[in-house]
This record gives sequence, C-alpha cells and structure tokens, in this order.
Amino acid sequence: MDLMRVLRHLFTGPLAVRKAFPATALIAIEHAIAQSEFGHRGEIRFAVEAGLDMLPLLRATSARERAIEVYSQLRVWDTEHNNGVLIYLLLADRDVEIVADRGIDAKVGHVKWEAICREMETHFSQGQFESGIISGIQSVGRHLQEHFPIEREGGENELPDRPVIL
Repeated sequence: MDLMRVLRHLFTGPLAVRKAFPATALIAIEHAIAQSEFGHRGEIRFAVEAGLDMLPLLRATSARERAIEVYSQLRVWDTEHNNGVLIYLLLADRDVEIVADRGIDAKVGHVKWEAICREMETHFSQGQFESGIISGIQSVGRHLQEHFPIEREGGENELPDRPVIL
C-alpha cells in the first residue's frame, strides 16, 4: 500500500474537481464532445473522479482498472457500431485513461490511445485541465472520424455528451 497515494486520494475531493473543472469548463467540454460527434458516428464520454474510496485504495486499484469499471457503469460499450470511447481522469493521481470499445480499439490500438493520454497529462501538469481534455477529445475524434465517418446527416446521439463527475 502506497501511503502517499492514500493521503492524496483522501485529501482530493469535490472541491478539487470544481477548481479544475468549473461550470464553464464542463460546458466547454460538453460542446467539444458534441462538436466532435458531428464529424463521426462514434460516441465520446468524459468522466472525472476526485479520488478513490478507501476500499479500492487498499486493494491498490489502478486508474486503468477504475476506468474500465466506469466504462461499464456508463454503458459506453452499448453503441450500435461498438465505437464508444471513455476518457477517464482520476484527479488525485492526475492519471488519464482511455477505454475504447472493440470496434474502434481494433483500428486504433493501445499505443495511439496512450499517446493521447500522455498529451493530456502534459496539459494537466501545467494546470490546464480544460484544454487538456478538449485536446484529447479532438484527438479521439480524429480517429473516430477516420474509421467511422458520418454516412448521413442527422445520426443519432447514442450517449450523453455531458461530462460525468463521479
């Protein structure tokens, strides 16, 4: 058990999320997702969590493991073309993870998703949370546009664009 990680998670709460993502940032992120989805048939979700509860911390749950749980809880996998993508930020660790459904993941792959995550984390290390997430949304959107372009106007938005605060 990493005592510093436990303390970081215990002392990173809702106020830290509101500071990193004020209401204006959440609106900008929602608009960025909606704008991105005009150019492809994929679905993008963004979720941020201040820190893990004590039990997952004691189990040494990684940000990746938690992202997969959130991916399932938000039903990002439940899209017609298996092209949903979750961008998950565990704020206490400043660790961002991308979990993609099999339809898009098979075409993009782990290395490219990791590169997008590292790009976002660079923004976060400079305190630029909103721009980091929007940059990540744009990068994910480019991959979705390449592999799942719009076939016709007026496609259905299968998942909400609103950011989720856990």
